[in-house]
Amino acid sequence: MQVVCPNRLATCRLRIPSTTRSYAIVVKPQKGMPGGNKQRVFKDKKAFQYNWYMRILQTSTKSPVLVFHHNEFSAQRLKKLRADLSTAFHKVKPSLSSLTPSPLSATTPPEPTFTVVRTGVFGAALRDLQDVNLSEVERMVNNQSGSFAVLTLPSFDPPQLNAVLRAMDRSVPPKKPKTEEQLKQELADKNADPSQPGKRIKRVRQVRIPELKLMGALIENRVFLPQGVKDVSKLPSLDTLRAQIVGLLSAPAAQLAAVLSEASGGQLARTLEGLKKGLEEASDPSVTSEASTEQNP
Repeated sequence: MQVVCPNRLATCRLRIPSTTRSYAIVVKPQKGMPGGNKQRVFKDKKAFQYNWYMRILQTSTKSPVLVFHHNEFSAQRLKKLRADLSTAFHKVKPSLSSLTPSPLSATTPPEPTFTVVRTGVFGAALRDLQDVNLSEVERMVNNQSGSFAVLTLPSFDPPQLNAVLRAMDRSVPPKKPKTEEQLKQELADKNADPSQPGKRIKRVRQVRIPELKLMGALIENRVFLPQGVKDVSKLPSLDTLRAQIVGLLSAPAAQLAAVLSEASGGQLARTLEGLKKGLEEASDPSVTSEASTEQNP
């Protein structure tokens, strides 16, 4: 505790220093009191957040919902990240024949939404989400405590998803692990004596380096881990897949048409004559032996 005295004549009061609490997303069912209601009931602000998170999670049936763990983000840095995501998203045109087309608007095009969530309320919304395997969700969250955020896209289009992931890697590059020399230097600086004993040390503002880690995603009520999300983002678009299927189906017909065109007219007669000789040689082995004797006198 700290003693705070605004002036000399005022009465001193105790102040508890503020601390930042961080919790993990818990998806296990709660253990209620005996005879009480096990389902948690939210009120006022938390009730609004719960309904908001439920609407976000329910969109995972048609569009991907990505879960991120973030750290050391300021308001300006979050604003820049949202701008980078919007720019990368609109550089890739969505498939016109997508199964989940984004709503068309004459004034404002659909935007990807990056929402910072409250872990306790978000965990309750995940528990109440239907048709989702909670054990896989728990594996995705991995009991990670701290700050979380979700990214929602207007529609499920793998090229757009890939562009958004690459934009996030460029905007917030992953931190390089510290070497042994750097760790030893930090420990030495921490334990070193002050350069000017008896003089107040000048406070140096810590430089915040934001971190952003992909935890997983919910796509069509299925849980995907980070590697699975990257694999999904590398899939071709629906138009490309349909073109490949049409090509596979039309290839045998094209080959048959080419054979029939080559066998028309005189080529057909030569083809049938060769087939006749082949059948005769296969049925009469003496003809085959005579032919081999003529070739090798």
